[in-house]
Amino acid sequence: MENENKDIEKNNGQDNQKKHRDILKACVIAFAAVAVFCFIFRAGMFVGSRRAQFSYRWAENYHQNFGGPRGGFMGDWRKVPLAPDNFIESHGIFGEIIKINDADIVVKGKNNTEMVVAVSKDTAIKNGTETIKKEALKIGDRVVVIGSPAENGQIAAKLIRIFNAENEINKRPPRNNFFEGLIK
Repeated sequence: MENENKDIEKNNGQDNQKKHRDILKACVIAFAAVAVFCFIFRAGMFVGSRRAQFSYRWAENYHQNFGGPRGGFMGDWRKVPLAPDNFIESHGIFGEIIKINDADIVVKGKNNTEMVVAVSKDTAIKNGTETIKKEALKIGDRVVVIGSPAENGQIAAKLIRIFNAENEINKRPPRNNFFEGLIK
């Protein structure tokens, strides 16, 4: 009988240890899930604040970049709630070159938004696969610009790719179609 009581106490002790381990495991998993959630939330807040800061700086420097109103493009942004589409793309733009200056170009993008793009000696400018110089850019060229936001509301270009459809079509190699001779 005494041996049976010891076995029962031993089994109860093992069951209690297993329950404690399961509880500890659940607590660790819950803590890790909360930590991951907090990290993702903080990353989203960081990205959103960077986009908002860029849009705000762009608006505040609008009159310097384009000779627009002194209060900036958005005026007093605190009076109007901003929708997510009201933020300006800060890392790039796709559009047509409308002005070329010594150190920058002006690109008209979606919704007729004009963006000043700073071009440096480190900016890669491509037309198809060939690298070209800034002097080869022309007003009216359609370009894709990838860069990073500058403090003055401009985009510091890292890559500018000319995207003229007629140039791309003429440079394509002829297609080798297997069914070309079979179908008439």
